Amino acid sequence: MIRTAIIILYFLPATAVLSMIAIFVAFFSRTGNPVHIIARIWSKSILFVSGIKVDVEGLANINPGKSYICMANHRSNFDIPVLLSCLPIQFRWLAKAELFKIPIFGRAMSGAGYVKIDRSNRESAFRSIDEVAAKMKNGVSVMIFPEGTRSLDGSVKPFKKGGFVMAVNTGTPIVPIILRGTRSIMPKGSWRINPGKVALSIEKPIDTSEFTRDTKENLIKKVRGVICEVFEKGKKFDTSA
Repeated sequence: MIRTAIIILYFLPATAVLSMIAIFVAFFSRTGNPVHIIARIWSKSILFVSGIKVDVEGLANINPGKSYICMANHRSNFDIPVLLSCLPIQFRWLAKAELFKIPIFGRAMSGAGYVKIDRSNRESAFRSIDEVAAKMKNGVSVMIFPEGTRSLDGSVKPFKKGGFVMAVNTGTPIVPIILRGTRSIMPKGSWRINPGKVALSIEKPIDTSEFTRDTKENLIKKVRGVICEVFEKGKKFDTSA
């Protein structure tokens, strides 16, 4: 618990300071790209202080000059700094509306161009999807946790459909991303932070141009199948699985 307390003592002021810098920078940037760089600095510092090392596989599967819809399994709050730190592309989060209500941090998210989605309001959710589609035309990618929330038992949960609707509407390739090890670092419902090793696997992009809204269930099965297969193969790595 002493380690956790030290990390939290660093996390709170670091998040506040870098969030305020991000808000300031956002006033001078229309793209949100510089703010994303600040978010990467924040994430790398969090991982360093927490004693977390990340092994990344599959970087060659993504081209920083292209737009993707990245879909990752969700196991821990530490999924976010791991993804921000290790993916060499500009991406925007499609995140729960509640996160944007956090003082300073929420304003920084808006400044970075992240998009809030209110799943309790169908019309609002579809407007958010349209907003993300417009951002992708400017060359950025989108990051989504298709499960919608962190897994309690570590298994890959059923996927929400919103991201797949966006994929077939825009014809944007989906990149499956698999995280292993983050759950043992900080399980859902726990404030305890443990040092450890994380594996991040980036799979080959999946072409979505052949799918439609009517066949999106087949796309969901395909993406989920890739994530589950890779996760199961490396499950021995994740001591919390």
